[in-house]
Amino acid sequence: MSMITWEEAFCGEGANCFRVGTDAAGNAYIAVSGAEDHYVTDSREALRALIRDIKAGKADHLL
Repeated sequence: MSMITWEEAFCGEGANCFRVGTDAAGNAYIAVSGAEDHYVTDSREALRALIRDIKAGKADHLL
């Protein structure tokens, strides 16, 4: 398994903080800040698509 390079945490109101990371093999990771050993992983392209869709409002119904 490749080493994950984590970005600084993205925080909402309160303590809702998430971290995004990548590795040399082209994988992307999302974890709750402070619990990086429990992450969701997929390809970098899948992460790009997720972020694009969230920005486009496709997940607004979940809020």
